[in-house]
Amino acid sequence: MPKIRPSSDLRNKYNEISEFCHEYSEPVYITKNGQGDLAVMSIETYERLTGKFELYRLLDEGMEYVEKHKAIPAEEAFKQVEDELTE
Repeated sequence: MPKIRPSSDLRNKYNEISEFCHEYSEPVYITKNGQGDLAVMSIETYERLTGKFELYRLLDEGMEYVEKHKAIPAEEAFKQVEDELTE
């Protein structure tokens, strides 16, 4: 269940929010005038999340190559790398 806090807690209870984010590796949703406004998370959680996005982007790129028949079998790719290294 997401943790939801008012924006005033960023100023008044920063340490509590920080501890929660680090302990549970989850974001805290901040509201402003009763509406969702921000999501606050630890740097570690942010880096893990952006790392997943990068992995998904690379996987999508690889799938696009396969779909466009630009892919080659792994054995052939490894052979090409070996050949370039021995030249």
